[in-house]
Amino acid sequence: MIKTTTGTRIAIRLLGCASATVIAAGSAFAQTAPPVTDGTATAAADVAGDDEIIVTSFRQSLTAALNIKRDSVAAVDVIVAEDIAKFPDQNLAESLQRIPGITIQRDAGEGRAITVRGLGAQFTRVRVNGLETVATATDGASSNRDRSFDFNVFASELFTSIVVHKTAEASLDEGSLGAVVDLNTGNPLAGKAGFNAVASVVGSYNDLSKYVGPRIAGLISWRNDEGTFGASLSAAYSRTEIDQLGNNSVRWAQPRFDSVNGTPCFTSTGTAAGAPRPNAGGIYSPSAACDEVALAFHPRIPRYGIIENDRERLRLTGSVQWAPSDSTKISIDPLYSRFREDRTEKWAEVLFRTLERPIDVSNYKSDGNNNLISGTFNDVPVRTENYFRQSQTEFYQVGGSWDQDVTDRFRFTLMGGVSRSNAAIPVETTLVYDDRDAQGYQYDYTDMQRPRLTFGTDVANPANFQLSEIRDRPSATINSFRTAQLRTEWDVTEGLTLKTGALYRRFSFDTEGFSRDTVVCGNGGVDRIFGTLACSPSSAFGPTAVYGFPGTSALSETVNLGNAGQPDGTTTTWVVPDLAAGTDFTKLYERTAAIDASNTRGVTETVKGGYAELGSKGEIFGLRYAANGGIRYVRTDQSSTGLVSGATATVKRNYDDWLPSLNIALFPTDEVIIRFAAAKVITRPALGNLTPGGTVDGFNFRITNGNPFLQPFRANSYDAAVEWYFAPESIFSVAIFKKDVSSFPVSDSRQATFASTGLPTSIIPPSSPAAVNPEGQLWTINSVINGTGANLKGIEIAVQAPFRFLPGALSNFGGIANVTFVDSSANYNVSGPVVVANTPTGAFGPLVNSIRASTLFGLSKSSFNATLYYDDGRFSARASGAYRSEFNDANSATGNIFEGYGSTFNLDASIRYKINEHVELSLEGVNLTDNYRFRFTDEDTQRNYESNHFGRTFLFGARFRL
Repeated sequence: MIKTTTGTRIAIRLLGCASATVIAAGSAFAQTAPPVTDGTATAAADVAGDDEIIVTSFRQSLTAALNIKRDSVAAVDVIVAEDIAKFPDQNLAESLQRIPGITIQRDAGEGRAITVRGLGAQFTRVRVNGLETVATATDGASSNRDRSFDFNVFASELFTSIVVHKTAEASLDEGSLGAVVDLNTGNPLAGKAGFNAVASVVGSYNDLSKYVGPRIAGLISWRNDEGTFGASLSAAYSRTEIDQLGNNSVRWAQPRFDSVNGTPCFTSTGTAAGAPRPNAGGIYSPSAACDEVALAFHPRIPRYGIIENDRERLRLTGSVQWAPSDSTKISIDPLYSRFREDRTEKWAEVLFRTLERPIDVSNYKSDGNNNLISGTFNDVPVRTENYFRQSQTEFYQVGGSWDQDVTDRFRFTLMGGVSRSNAAIPVETTLVYDDRDAQGYQYDYTDMQRPRLTFGTDVANPANFQLSEIRDRPSATINSFRTAQLRTEWDVTEGLTLKTGALYRRFSFDTEGFSRDTVVCGNGGVDRIFGTLACSPSSAFGPTAVYGFPGTSALSETVNLGNAGQPDGTTTTWVVPDLAAGTDFTKLYERTAAIDASNTRGVTETVKGGYAELGSKGEIFGLRYAANGGIRYVRTDQSSTGLVSGATATVKRNYDDWLPSLNIALFPTDEVIIRFAAAKVITRPALGNLTPGGTVDGFNFRITNGNPFLQPFRANSYDAAVEWYFAPESIFSVAIFKKDVSSFPVSDSRQATFASTGLPTSIIPPSSPAAVNPEGQLWTINSVINGTGANLKGIEIAVQAPFRFLPGALSNFGGIANVTFVDSSANYNVSGPVVVANTPTGAFGPLVNSIRASTLFGLSKSSFNATLYYDDGRFSARASGAYRSEFNDANSATGNIFEGYGSTFNLDASIRYKINEHVELSLEGVNLTDNYRFRFTDEDTQRNYESNHFGRTFLFGARFRL
């Protein structure tokens, strides 16, 4: 039987495990997840027995989570909130990184996406209150247009538990090679009778932005005396401003320059011995110096800048529950979240990118990795830009469930719901100042993470610039789910349960993009905005060339960099176009928006299927065991849509999967559990790869085509673990895992002319160099094909324990630590560096294509996190550190082999003091070491892609309970 006390009963029913009952002593309202009923045994007594778990503190929340893990048949990890509005971190992703095997990626200093056991965000499925969904936000570049879940969309205060399922079960939703993550909100029937309320008020301060923002959360609930009807409503609101300061190179490249240390690298057209023709055309004239510099890598757009992120979150949840009898419960659970962000970027840069032909190089230095790490450059195109993006994600979900005990031995759950995530970018504007023949520019990348960038011209003087380009790229991405499921459980005999179920799920993804981009001047003629400016031909060079409107103080804004980690000598003050003045002057928003073919596409997937799973527990030869095994069948009907040469193309197909799974838990003693698991699992292809259309990058001369016939990622997964519960509230565990991925989409790359693709030149971005001369160089044409497979293996080691062996108050200390080591291997098609500076036809040699073995993208080979805590019931404190080693994130371009992120370490801490049962004070610090994020391009040489920091965030506030 479930033993109750004066506290509040919390029933968390997990997928793939028995029910767990947690008691929150003195809680004013429920903090319980809605029941998820596709577990093994369902009686709470199977888990809790006669034991009580009193959740009054961080320490006891650890105990509650540990008990749920212990009583599960499958491999799960759990985080349980101490109470509503007291989730142990300010961000759900940051909480998840405390779990063994999980690492996170951050955006603007906040956790955004997770990697589980080396498999990136697209391999993890997320369910909110038992229903699979996708929440989409924006990052530094664009909207999330894949299957990954953006945890930064949600405020964390109102979630009561997170459950991570690391092994598959037939009764568990498919679609994950990594994990299924359940996010759970409250349950009013678990609260005490009457009216209850709680609220928290917190201030958030970032030491770079110097902004103090509010973070407010609250909940009201009511339950009748009979416990048959309950309702709750919760809300959370926050506002933050986070600055990001640092540098960026936008990758490195190899093109040829005009001259090197006074030696001309080009001669005039028609005669190899003729006089040098500066800045345009001509024939390349090989020499040791010119070839050395041409084949060495240099930063494409070296720059420093300020990024400002102004974020606002609003989240509402509600729940209505009716239980007319002990055998019936009906729940309706709506959820709404709105995430708004204004992002501003202000850069000072040089456009080496495909514009090296006029540039003279002197006093250069190369390193052992074939990098041109320093030099002085004349006739360089200097640019400053002001970028502004407004984005908003609205997420809603309405779910309902009917739990019915038909007899003492047979029960069912009928559940369903809809969710929708709408990520809109109504404004994405860039205004550009150019000075195309600046002199005396210097860079020094001796320290790859902190380069010195020095402009020889006065970049703080608007008169040195022309307003040459305007852009606006509004877009919208919509993800939606419709779900219906029937789950049944039949206790066939004592210790034997049969589960069956049927499912229907429809997922749709649609994204559309538009463009108002234009350069002010084309190749001569009048300007493209008013038709009043006499533009110079593109070949014109020098201070008299006209390629935009003259910069003025009225059109300008002055930028001061601040502390971006830059060395002495770096230029830290410059002007950018003023957004309000510039868009008003050019009438940018009055321009007709054209369809952006590369960002207009969609995918619809309908999944139908069912499962059968047999759960058993008992003894074999005196050894206690629990097990479940079964098979899941799913049929996927897929329709992919994209734009090809301006016309809509749709491709339909379907495929079937049979997914067997087995989980076994052995109990040689009461303190030791040995687990084994095996399953066949799938993740459906990345959404961006399924489009029959393509994207055109006119800056890198690169075309990327989709492939709607990609096979899913399919893998055989194996797990084994030993868990030793050596003392109360304590565990030492070791888990090993292996995944053999039989189908693994890989990129395919070739080089050809643009004309060979058959695509119209109208789809080339008008502001790119390729728009002026589409055949100026060979294009790299990328697609995705079904690869040969990959493998992954690793080990997790974890320990958790209070320090009861210490005397007196020291016994209130405790610790949590875990470490994960993962390795994998997959083959990728890559395009490596150019090795020939001058071919017989006079062209710069092509990139060298090859097959390269590497880890799976997003995989850090090692990670660890540790928490030291103190908790005496009234005063609590904890410090948590999380480390992950470097990892590759994607294929790169312009001759670089892969790109990714360097290792990171984040340190967070918090202090709480409970004045009485109604009031608690708190102080928290996030990223206390002000960790810099380093992103590299090229795995072998670790060339700088970007290096920036986000500052420390401090939160101070109070919680109030009625």
